[in-house]
Amino acid sequence: MRPKVSRAPTVLAAAAIAAQIAWPLTSGNARVINTSIVVALFAAASVLHAADRRGLRWAIGYTLIALAVGLGVEVLGTSTGFPFSEYAYTDALSPQLLGVPALIPVAWTMMAYPAWLVGRRLAGGRIAASVVVGAFALASWDVFLDPQMVNEGYWVWLSDQPGLPGIEYIPLVNYAGWLLVSLVLIGAITLLPTARNVEPWSWTAEGVPALLYGWTWLGGIVANAIFLGRPAVAAWGGILMGIVAVPYLFGVLRDGLRTTASAARATTGDRTI
Repeated sequence: MRPKVSRAPTVLAAAAIAAQIAWPLTSGNARVINTSIVVALFAAASVLHAADRRGLRWAIGYTLIALAVGLGVEVLGTSTGFPFSEYAYTDALSPQLLGVPALIPVAWTMMAYPAWLVGRRLAGGRIAASVVVGAFALASWDVFLDPQMVNEGYWVWLSDQPGLPGIEYIPLVNYAGWLLVSLVLIGAITLLPTARNVEPWSWTAEGVPALLYGWTWLGGIVANAIFLGRPAVAAWGGILMGIVAVPYLFGVLRDGLRTTASAARATTGDRTI
């Protein structure tokens, strides 16, 4: 018998997506508040889904690791320029801890869990490969994230290093730094023992995280191409994040269709007995 799945992660994920849809319609302080709400809802959906499917102890461990790595690397980055290059946070996002907005480690936490699942599925059970793929799934998100946050004035780059064509204001070394940190973060999460015997690649186990990851990818393309006037970001983010998003979402959707078909056949069989 499968364990009963809580509806809370689904509700929180839907609320996060609704808030993101409203984001382009806001401005000023309302947009800052909206950003905080999106991150909080997304993170809560990830953490509660992890607790529901992998046990409370695993979810607490993942959350503490992601928060610690997120805060630690941001403090290191703003202090030394390593590993992202030189940048600084403005006072637009508050409160701040050690010069880093408290929202930033939460943002690392919200996306680390879906990215970890992307790696698990696409690597087919190979641990080292799952860490690499999961790290890429997390790091490629920054191609959407960084231009958006820089344009909102949440942080500024102090580096004149080259960037991707069309988004030259984000240094290329930043993405290398993201990949390095993501390898550490996803690797640490992978070491956590799972408290429950969960099917790692089932529809039930991945529906909510897949929805969140897929929406982040597709929403990033649509928002940048249509609402934010940043076609280069839409193209680069769509391609790079799509390298893992497309096969991952296809696999989860395939599982969902199989699960639905199996349930329908079982129901039909029960009625004919």
